[in-house]
Amino acid sequence: MESFTRLSDFPDNEKPREKLLDKGARSLSDAELLAIFLRTGIKGCHVIDLARKLLLSFGSLQQLFQASEHEFCQTKGLGKAKYVQLQACLELSKRYLAEQSQSHQLTSSQATKQYLAAELKGEQREVFAALFLDNQHQVISFERLFLGTINAAAVYPRVVVEQALRCHAQAVIFSHNHPSGIAQPSLADKDITDKLIRALALVEINVLDHIIIAGNQCYSFAENGQI
Repeated sequence: MESFTRLSDFPDNEKPREKLLDKGARSLSDAELLAIFLRTGIKGCHVIDLARKLLLSFGSLQQLFQASEHEFCQTKGLGKAKYVQLQACLELSKRYLAEQSQSHQLTSSQATKQYLAAELKGEQREVFAALFLDNQHQVISFERLFLGTINAAAVYPRVVVEQALRCHAQAVIFSHNHPSGIAQPSLADKDITDKLIRALALVEINVLDHIIIAGNQCYSFAENGQI
């Protein structure tokens, strides 16, 4: 790509909006997609270059989305209005994935992981959550049940059983995040999973999986023969 000082100088087939309309959103780079969101650059820096600099500064799209308001607004060319817009985009994406999961049977382990990752991987504290399912394995609800510190969340089987019964669930998929970025389960993770399986078996509710989200990694108890 040639060096241009203004986006208007770009050939039409290299302008992000025109490229998206012509070739689809998948054809755009992270910087080009971010440029469409930002809309305008700053003095001496067109919007695509600004987007590239932001990705380089924050390290990744994930880090950009997870930045605090203070961190985000410290960057030249950004402010509260764009921070609000970015957080709204993130929440819309989560709700879209939730609707997708809730309107279809969870027949794909990969789709389940993607949904849970979208919900939990940005959390800075450990969150223990559950997908409550009906007898066709359609999603009844996704519930964040327990919040913890950066490396632990206390989980109470009685509370889980009560919530499962309240939802009239026939099956459950548990999930929690590891802010440390290490996806392997701890001994405590294995212990609480066994306790939950036994507690829910008493009311004839099946535990299908327990999925750990750690950044871009996922660990499935079921896929590893632990359920």
